[in-house]
Formats: sequence, structure tokens, C-alpha cells
Amino acid sequence: ICLSANGNDSKKFKGDDKMDGAPSRVLHIRKLPGEVTETEVIALGLPFGKVTNILMLKGKNQAFLELATEEAAITMVNYYSAVTPHLRNQPIYIQYSNHKELKTDNTLNQRAQAVLQAVTAVQATNAPISGTTVSESAVTPAQSPVLRIIIDNMYYPVTLDVLHQIFSKFGAVLKIITFTKNNQFQALLQYGDPVNAQQAKLALDGQNIYNACCTLRIDFSKLVNLNVKYNNDKSRDYTRPDLPSGDGQPALDPAIAAAFAKETSLLAVPGALSPLAIPNAAAAAAAAAAGRVGMPGVSAGGNTVLLVSNLNEEMVTPQSLFTLFGVYGDVQRVKILYNKKDSALIQMADGNQSQLAMSHLNGQKMYGKIIRVTLSKHQTVQLPREGLDDQGLTKDFGNSPLHRFKKPGSKNFQNIFPPSATLHLSNIPPSVAEEDLRTLFANTGGTVKAFKFFQDHKMALLQMSTVEEAIQALIDLHNYNLGENHHLRVSFSKSTI
Repeated sequence: ICLSANGNDSKKFKGDDKMDGAPSRVLHIRKLPGEVTETEVIALGLPFGKVTNILMLKGKNQAFLELATEEAAITMVNYYSAVTPHLRNQPIYIQYSNHKELKTDNTLNQRAQAVLQAVTAVQATNAPISGTTVSESAVTPAQSPVLRIIIDNMYYPVTLDVLHQIFSKFGAVLKIITFTKNNQFQALLQYGDPVNAQQAKLALDGQNIYNACCTLRIDFSKLVNLNVKYNNDKSRDYTRPDLPSGDGQPALDPAIAAAFAKETSLLAVPGALSPLAIPNAAAAAAAAAAGRVGMPGVSAGGNTVLLVSNLNEEMVTPQSLFTLFGVYGDVQRVKILYNKKDSALIQMADGNQSQLAMSHLNGQKMYGKIIRVTLSKHQTVQLPREGLDDQGLTKDFGNSPLHRFKKPGSKNFQNIFPPSATLHLSNIPPSVAEEDLRTLFANTGGTVKAFKFFQDHKMALLQMSTVEEAIQALIDLHNYNLGENHHLRVSFSKSTI
């Protein structure tokens, strides 16, 4: 970005700055599109702190924006020097002004002041304004720069970086917060400008990130500004690379933060990914792993072997790990480590499944212990040599009839949800009543809180009192023989009863 005055521009306006302008809380903004409103200019500054004044020079396509502190102004200039700001699809230029504050003639600037008040009120209450005199430029919820994104059919993990990549096509993404609510992956994403948010919503709402899955549902948030405390894989403020990570991980390096802004395509695979064509190696590999596309040079999507630690060594068996990890992919082999029985290696069918299992199961409780799941450096799990007894610690499940994802395009791909207290049961024979199932699940050591049959009685929802109890019940009862040659199928549900 050019922070110097471009050529003749500086002659036109004596308040313009020299190239090495000293920091000031007043910023001079140039090359504004003709029809731009005060609200849009104020929105550029909001993510960085309180905006205290604005002066629009309409005829000159320029404006002055005053922030409450010099720190906020410096952060803003630094951010926009890495990411060129755009208003209405035109690049604009921001630099320090040599005014230290704005003294504005109030009658001249009443409208701008009214807009500021309206925006500040929205900021303070996060609620739309009603009954103010500022009609056309008060911030209504539809003009919020913050989008709320829900991802349906989340067959592949969607990372913060993938979201950043998709949404950056529509303007500078300042902040992203991701979280799981009602068992659904959601994100709040803030642009520098409400117009970008509007464009992104129009273009992306209802689109799939990958073929036939990970559908984006997008709405405007009532929030006008996100408060991000940590930069890590759940939340990030791209304007503040100095934030701590909050979980013992090193915080994002400023150089990396700047690089994010200029992120280039790592692997553009024509036709590999669905409508959004994300230039992201992991995504491309995931698509390859799903067998949708043959790609040279990408093995089936990264590492297939997981290392699981902090297991309850008294209780854990290869079979129990097979059942739990089998919710997120087809487990090929399991090896509980001979000299460290609280750890195991689990080989999945492809790298995407191992990613999925890791993102959903790391930090969950199994047999009373919080398990840790990471990618292993091993490429495969070795079977013991012929004739060697390893006490049944290693098992090959390659030909198991219980794999959930063998059939391409199986419905199971659409029903992958994080562990939850509510379980989805299917394949229930007609002779089995609610009471039988309640008793069966209570016998796994938990409490059945609620139960509901679907209309045909072949399926039901059953809620345990905690996620840990539901995990236990799934391990114990998935594939349980209910008689009449019906084996019960158990998975996590995104619904509650």
C-alpha cells in the first residue's frame, strides 16, 4: 500500500502528508469512491478502536478520520499497509495526517457527528438503532461488517485458514472467531467494510466449500465489532498479530500474519474442489482422499496414522478404539503400545479421516480420562511378526464389516457430528420397545435423560446426561445384536430432544 502521497495528490490539499508522516490519531484517507457514505469510512476504523470524529471532503474524494488513541491509528495504518483497503471495490489510501486532532465546524459536520453517535450507540449496545434522525447512514443490522456463518454437512474439517481464504476474495478479513454451538460448527467473521460483508453473503450463502458437503449458511450478525482475545486455531485477529495464543501455543508471528494477507495459492487443482475452488493444499488433499479426484503428487491426504495418549490402560482395548474412531473414518489397524499402554497408534483409511477424528476426539473423555489425539510420524501401523504373541494389543480391522464409509457417497458421510450427549440409533427391530432401549443404555453406566422414536420406529434419538456417557454407550452398544438379525447402529446426533 502506498502510504506516501501519490504524485500530484499532495499539491491538491495542503493538509496532505509527507511520506514519513509522524503517527497521529487523525488519518487522512484518499481516493474514496464518489458515492461513499460516512458510515462506510467509519467502518474502516471501527475494528481498531473507538472512532471519535470524521470529516468528509466530498468534492475531493478524501476524508479525515480521528481515532480515540494514537495506538489504534498506528494499528490501523499497519494493518492496511499489509492489506490494501477497498471501499466499493476500489482501492483507497490511508496515511497519518499532520493534524493531531480534528476541529470541525459543527454545523458543517452535524451529519457526520450524528452518524458517529449512531454507530457508537450500535457499538455499545450491539443493537440496531431506532428513531434516530440519521436515516440513510445509521448502521442497520443488514449493514454490519460481521457475518455469522454456519457450516452444514461438515464432512471435512473446515479450518479458520480455509474460511480466511474463501472470504478474503471479497475484501480484507479483520477477525474470525470459530466455535461449536448446538453441535454445529459456526464462525463470526468481520470485514473492514459492511459492503464487503454484503457482497460475500450474496456470493457465498448456500454454496458448498467442497463437493456436496460443507454448505455455508450466512447471515449478518447483530455485532458490529468482534473482540478477539487470542490468536490460535479457534480465533484470530489479523489486525493484532501480537495477541497471545491462550493455550500454550506460540502466538502468530507478525511475519506470518502479514503473509496470511498475501496468501497465495498453494495448490490450485482445476475441478478438484467444488464451487469455491480453495487454493489450499489440505483441502485439495482431502478431496483427493475422498477419491473424487486423482492428483499427482498428493498422497491420500497427509498422515493416516494417529497417536492417541492418556488412555485408561485398565479399560482400553483395540476394539473400543476401533468403535469410537470408526465414527469418523474407517479404522484399518490399532496398536496399543506394549511398553506404554496408555497410548495407541490408530491407522485410518486416509488422511482426511485422521484429521476428522483428531479434530472431533482430541480432548474428549473416554473411560474417565481426557484423551489426546495427534498425528503420528509413523506412516503405517506394523503388525506383529508371525507367531509372536503381543497379548492382543495389535489388531487389523482392514476387512471389518463394520466400516461406516466403505460405500462411496454413503449417507454416513453427511451424518458426521462431534461427540454429543444425544445419540442417533438406527436398525431397531419392530419387537424392541422404548423401555428395552432405555434399560440397555442405562446398563452402560450412565443415565438416560430422554428418548424419542422416529415415526417408523426403526430409528430413535436417545440422550445421556453427559457427552462422556454417550461416548461410553456408543463404544459398548454400536453393533449390539438386538435379535432378529438386527445389529444396532449408534452415532452422535446434532439434534437434542
